[in-house]
Amino acid sequence: MDRIRNPFSPGAGSPPPELVGRDAILEDAQVLFGRALARRPERSLLMTGLRGVGKTVLLNEIERLAVRAGYRTVLVEAHEDKPLPLLLAPSLRQLLFELDRMAGAGNQARRALGVFRSFLGAVKLKYGELEVGLDIDPETGSADSGDLEADLPRLFCAVAEAALERGTGIAILIDEVQYLTEQELSALVMALHLMQQRQLPLVLIGAGLPILPALTGNSKSYAERLLQYPVVGTLERGDADRALQDPVRAEGAEFTEEALAEIFRLTRGYPYFLQEWGYMSWNRAESSPITVETVQDATTDIIKRLDQNFFRVRFERLTPKEKELLRGMAEQGPGPYRMGDIAAVLGTTVGRLSPVRASLIGKGMIYSPEHGALDFTVPLFDEFMRRSMPLQRWGRQP
Repeated sequence: MDRIRNPFSPGAGSPPPELVGRDAILEDAQVLFGRALARRPERSLLMTGLRGVGKTVLLNEIERLAVRAGYRTVLVEAHEDKPLPLLLAPSLRQLLFELDRMAGAGNQARRALGVFRSFLGAVKLKYGELEVGLDIDPETGSADSGDLEADLPRLFCAVAEAALERGTGIAILIDEVQYLTEQELSALVMALHLMQQRQLPLVLIGAGLPILPALTGNSKSYAERLLQYPVVGTLERGDADRALQDPVRAEGAEFTEEALAEIFRLTRGYPYFLQEWGYMSWNRAESSPITVETVQDATTDIIKRLDQNFFRVRFERLTPKEKELLRGMAEQGPGPYRMGDIAAVLGTTVGRLSPVRASLIGKGMIYSPEHGALDFTVPLFDEFMRRSMPLQRWGRQP
């Protein structure tokens, strides 16, 4: 088999050769874009799911749909060390200059630039690290209070009014939304509320871990009336088979039915793992069809590759106590897990585990799928933990 023609490309955010099983979410996005441009209120989207299920891939595909629908887009990735205004500012600057250059009567784009200049001044005072050149007089009194919950809605309103005047819409796309602070989430929700009230064509498409509904609900109680939370999960067997078989058939090869069944059993339908097994099975195969024996031969190398990269990079961020707690979870097999059960396995109390639990949630390693329960945000991480370290009682080194 020619490795250069291997259709699979496992990686963070790498588009799969065949995007399957996500039609409903893509249709919801298209409806959102159409209704917002028609000035008919519709809830924005926050996609939720574990690591490796393809949220970033979907976000990039939805950005392409937005552009085809006549939108201008802002795409950013949130992270722990950079405030939301600093993430948005460079892209908003470029977008507003594009709107200002577009043909059309009216001066809303020029006004929006003034509001943006005021917003930047307040951000500069607060964070002291923003350098975005803008030779425009600020619009004093607009989005310059220094209170993000007050200023961001006013800025978005000015941007959306400029887009409306130019016959376009604005799609703000944010990956890793769970890293935003409660105040930043609250400001976004308040901005969306204002967009719906004034029927303006600015929408939010976000992606993040399964804790997003709780985070946005905590920030503003009415968030559920402004947002949809489509779940990006594992693929059903038929979709998983298509994700593997269609790309290799396009290259003149195929998997046997037994090989497809074995890959599904091993990956449980997680999209990233399907790409890994497809990639390594192709490289291991001498010819078509790719057989179950080839898949089984490749699996040892795949597990080693995942352990050294996909899993290990997350494992190395953890403190010894965080690793101990995760190992106590993993000892019980697949989740979800109850805190009392974890404490019993580790020989400690729930109270002693609670600070470490909070730290792991903050790092995005675990989440609470329901009250009193925990689970891993990384698929198959329980198996990796059992391979990587022995179980030990709380606080005792082996």
